[in-house]
Amino acid sequence: MNDPHSTNSLTPSTEAGFAQAPSVNQAAQELRSAAGEKIKDLTAQAASLKDKAIESAEHFRNVASEKAHEARASAGEKAHHFKEIAEDQWSETREKALEFHSTAEDYIREHPTKCVLGALGIGFLIGLIVRR
Repeated sequence: MNDPHSTNSLTPSTEAGFAQAPSVNQAAQELRSAAGEKIKDLTAQAASLKDKAIESAEHFRNVASEKAHEARASAGEKAHHFKEIAEDQWSETREKALEFHSTAEDYIREHPTKCVLGALGIGFLIGLIVRR
């Protein structure tokens, strides 16, 4: 029964130069070992990605902090500049109001009759408007 197509001929023989097929336990052990190596590699990759993410987050935080500090400094400078402008405007407005007050007093002293009659006329008009 040396039929080349028999079921015994499906397994490689050691006479033909093939090694004996590994046992199921040995194959399972090799799979466990390969899986363990793959898990170690994936763990190392995950740790590396985690470290990179932490570095990126720290870099982003530092950049954001620097930008906030720059914005705060810029806002402070602009606020100081606007304050100076407002103080100058207030000073000019106050001077003009004092000049107007002084001019109005001088006009009233020079023309008292016109001012009294003008005040009476304005009072009369306001009274008419309020009645309605």
